[in-house]
Amino acid sequence: MLDIIDAAGWPIWLLIITSIITLALIIERALALRSSLVMPSGLPEQVLELMRRQQDDPEAILRLARGSAMGRILAEVAAQRHQDESWRQDAIESVGRDVSWRLNRYLAGLATISVIAPLLGLFGTVVGMIEIFGAYDPTGGDPALLAHGISIALYNTGFGILIAIPALAFHRYFRSRVEYYLHTMEREASTLNRLINRRAQP
Repeated sequence: MLDIIDAAGWPIWLLIITSIITLALIIERALALRSSLVMPSGLPEQVLELMRRQQDDPEAILRLARGSAMGRILAEVAAQRHQDESWRQDAIESVGRDVSWRLNRYLAGLATISVIAPLLGLFGTVVGMIEIFGAYDPTGGDPALLAHGISIALYNTGFGILIAIPALAFHRYFRSRVEYYLHTMEREASTLNRLINRRAQP
């Protein structure tokens, strides 16, 4: 590995730093977007049971909101159950926007890396080409310097692409996962809201 880094020249360090950031973002999002943390199974039913038994006191609602992303949205529906429909809808949408922001956090970073990494690889290629032209001599260039320039160009290009591919793939995967979560939470919140409206009717 050290031999490869040495052959790739100093531009490779920019890509190494980028790869570390990419790995950290992927691990963080993989842990944060687990179903058990975002949408625990059976949560809507638990909220309905709390409301049916009239055990949805402020302390229970606060525990529910702290438990998960879906819990926060359903807790807002329950907390605003005595308000009129428009007020409750605005409150749910406000919380939903914040939950969406938290779920999408750092995904823009992965998208940016998927674009920047190949450019950094291209920058390394340019540096390698400069090394090649710098080593060229019409009377006879140094083969070692020429080989070093070629190594810089190829290693940086390859490593840049190698970073961009998983960054883009995980960005798309996490985005689809977040969209599924948000769709499901919106559906469950709407169902609970309709149930509250039905019970509020005389």
